[in-house]
Amino acid sequence: MVRGFLKRIAKPIRGLHQAAYLLATLTLASQALALVRDRTFAHVFGASQTLDLYYAAFKVPDLVFTLVASLVSAYVLIPRITSDSHEESHKIISNAVSFLLIFGGSISVVLAIMAPHVLFVIFPSFASSPQASSFVTLARLLLLQPILLGISGILASVTQVHRRFVLYALSPVLYNLGIIFGALVFYPRFGLVGIGYGVILGAVAYLAVHVPVVINAKLMPKLQLPSWKIIGPVMRESVPRTLALGVNSAVIFVITILAARAGSGIIAVFTFATNLEAVPLALIGSSYAVAAFPVLSELSGSGNKKEFTRVLSAAARNIVLWSVVVFGLAVVLRAHLVRVILGSGNFNWHDTRLTAAAFAVLVIALGAQALILLLSRALYASRQSWRPFIYQIVGGTVSISTATIGLYYLHRATGTLNMFGSFLRVGDVSGNIVLLFALAMVLGQLITAGLLLWGIRVVAPGFGKTLVRPLRDGLLATIGGGAFAYLTLTLMGNIVPLTTLASVLTQGLVAGSIGAVVVAGILILLRNPDFLEMRDALHRIIKKSNVLPTFGAS
Repeated sequence: MVRGFLKRIAKPIRGLHQAAYLLATLTLASQALALVRDRTFAHVFGASQTLDLYYAAFKVPDLVFTLVASLVSAYVLIPRITSDSHEESHKIISNAVSFLLIFGGSISVVLAIMAPHVLFVIFPSFASSPQASSFVTLARLLLLQPILLGISGILASVTQVHRRFVLYALSPVLYNLGIIFGALVFYPRFGLVGIGYGVILGAVAYLAVHVPVVINAKLMPKLQLPSWKIIGPVMRESVPRTLALGVNSAVIFVITILAARAGSGIIAVFTFATNLEAVPLALIGSSYAVAAFPVLSELSGSGNKKEFTRVLSAAARNIVLWSVVVFGLAVVLRAHLVRVILGSGNFNWHDTRLTAAAFAVLVIALGAQALILLLSRALYASRQSWRPFIYQIVGGTVSISTATIGLYYLHRATGTLNMFGSFLRVGDVSGNIVLLFALAMVLGQLITAGLLLWGIRVVAPGFGKTLVRPLRDGLLATIGGGAFAYLTLTLMGNIVPLTTLASVLTQGLVAGSIGAVVVAGILILLRNPDFLEMRDALHRIIKKSNVLPTFGAS
């Protein structure tokens, strides 16, 4: 029975919609576990300095992962594996893993030795914390994570090429389980460092899930001295992707540093809000982007520009439609979502209001972020790797400049910030400066997405015109659905006081369900082709049909 289960989850997935729906389902499971993780942290710590320390400890390891592991990223490896011979693919994977272990491992060791100096220069306010030593130890432990996740990314390229999307989507589920285990089991015994043990446990599980596929494909890497002849071209193509990721990591890095200077708990609130927004981003953006990337790579390699544009358009239309719909409902239900997911223990109403407001700002750029994931991959597949980097530079500069100038001139902008916060009902709440950091992120993401839409015309002529209808239909649907959801909240608020988790959950579910029904009704009336296609696909799944639609033009 176990063997049969393993065969089913390792089965290749061919249909692109089928792959996207499957990835979305398993991504939902992963994100649900991530929210359980965040609720555990919120219950135990609230938006406190302890949680600030935990999130800050990730920043240097995350930067190492971005600048080192991405030099041999799957975005470059996948197009090569799909076109090279088995022998060449094996050489590339072996060299990539060896390079990561030698080069990345050396950098991690040096940073681990210098950790106290590096960390307290970046986060000077944490040097006087009673948990300063645990902060340093945790950061050192987490320097193992870039190596483990980097190797996982290399092996995951094989998993994606062989369409083992169940295993690919299962790996982050195991990663989050490891972190939750660390928080519940290791933390009570080892303190803050114990959560780090859980992170490493999850990273090992993340890596292990890809090993059977790699072994079966006879591509298990062999450790060796990397050959520049083999690894050089991979690294040269990866540099734009590495730099693009570096820009995004630098933005998060700088905003975290600024948030540490803005007051206690600001890092925690900002991270909670970004983690909440990451759920719809993963479901909408990542699912289609990951499912489409291998196909886009194959089509680009064969020179089939018409089919390339059709596949890209189909994925983008779904992304635009559902991003707009989710935005409207998320803004209306923001406080209910935050209170149900995080409202426990030390996470009080003050924390809830700030996190909900920051989440509402961040979700403005949900569609932009999702398109960035897809369009960047489309350009990588087309060997236009420098374009995403240039666009990220522009967007990242806007984000960092906005956050830095806003914080530096805060004494002049307090009135403006409070006025902006009043629209989200946190104008009088201390710590509403977190909205500035959220707005800085949004501005950069919108500009980056706009530049990508302008630049994608090089490889997909006429692509932009195909997004007009899903944008229009999505706006009409979200206005109607959001209005009905808000009306429901108002009516129920006069009947049932929001004094318990059950009442908050019930009100949110009822309002959200009514809003979703109205959205569906409007999309049916508009005869939106992407919604109708999704409805038919889900109907086939319910009927247990083996026939699933592929991406098609509307």
